[in-house]
Amino acid sequence: MPPTRRTFLRAGTLALGGLTLPRVLAARPESPPDTAVILFWMWGGPSHFETFDPKPDAPEGIRGPFRPIRTPVPGVQVCELFPKIARQADRFALVRSLHHALPNHNDGSIEVLTGKTPPRPDPTSTNFSEHPDFGMVAAHLRSRGALPGYVGVPRVPFMVRPNYLGLTARGFDAGDPSVPAYAPPNLALAAALTQDRVSERNALRASLDGLRRQFGRTDALHEQALNLLTSPAVARAFDLSKESPKLRDRYGRHLWGQSCLLARRLVEAGTVVVTVDALAPKFNNDRYFSWDDHINPTTKWDLADAMRYRAPFMDEAVAALIDDLHDRGLERRVMVVCVGEFGRTPRVVRDAGTGVTGRDHWPQAYCALVSGGGSRGGTVIGATNARGEFPKERPLTPQDLLATLYQHLGIDPAHEFTDALGRPTPVLSSGTPISELLAT
Repeated sequence: MPPTRRTFLRAGTLALGGLTLPRVLAARPESPPDTAVILFWMWGGPSHFETFDPKPDAPEGIRGPFRPIRTPVPGVQVCELFPKIARQADRFALVRSLHHALPNHNDGSIEVLTGKTPPRPDPTSTNFSEHPDFGMVAAHLRSRGALPGYVGVPRVPFMVRPNYLGLTARGFDAGDPSVPAYAPPNLALAAALTQDRVSERNALRASLDGLRRQFGRTDALHEQALNLLTSPAVARAFDLSKESPKLRDRYGRHLWGQSCLLARRLVEAGTVVVTVDALAPKFNNDRYFSWDDHINPTTKWDLADAMRYRAPFMDEAVAALIDDLHDRGLERRVMVVCVGEFGRTPRVVRDAGTGVTGRDHWPQAYCALVSGGGSRGGTVIGATNARGEFPKERPLTPQDLLATLYQHLGIDPAHEFTDALGRPTPVLSSGTPISELLAT
């Protein structure tokens, strides 16, 4: 009996994140990845006071509930909640003068991740991007072969869309690697679809040249799609069991720890950009897995309580990642960036009835931690004023930080795409690489 159309389609459209694998692979150039970026995406807007720009000499209502601690770099201090990261200060730079003008989560995220200002800012934070983010751009221009060029762990930031780059640029959602017996969704062969069955179906496809032409699919793309599902290299990249229990413990057996470990495995194998997202779907109702530290007497959302709970996970994971990259000689090839969409207000708000504290959105000043990629460790770039309100030295924009990432990735920010209306659209319309980050 000849194979049915359904048999052919099931053989040829194995899904990757809801997309057919041939479509994901269709636009990939042949040049192999070299440099890579891991973004620890602190969605929600982390307070710069309670992370990497403490103000110990400010009045009590500004400096917040925590004290700064010293690092090995003279004069550089960070919040006491990050002792392991603090010990790595000679391996990272702090950018303390970032700023923009969008105080809402989605708009601020779009500005920081794409470098494009939303044309219609939305105070309800329901906007989605009209331009691809830097991971989508990088994957479109740089990735090749079977391994996804852009991976979000556990998912790609939700407010960004590939738009005119096409769905193939969206990125792959890897899921939560801290769960027992983790396997990435849609990359493993279905239980009933063994390697033998894939080979059998591949052979069946060989007799359907006319049908392939009808659907506009090439044999080469289907071969690549099958390679993704059957490639031992892809399977190894996502297989955390290949790591020693001791190293997994060092990263931390939690969402952020295992996400950072998986990110290292992926960039080592050839992925161009990996985002580690603060807000995992399973934690949508868990106040501590977003950095959105408003005062909220109803839910008793408290800045100090949330930071005490949340910070150790990041401290353990990011410190281990920086260490591990150096141990493996990847510190020049891989750039690690920890940043959110904005900072927090320079005054702590307290509810008189419950004692709950918080800070509101503040895009006028925020900071980033940058390690590796040839960046200068032990460096502080820019400064905010004494109250942490505005940059007072070396004001920098999200576009400047993105220009730095693109330079590291070997991507020309002036490169132009054609948008949905047929207009030429550059990767970035403004922004200059941050020279102080770049080693000579």
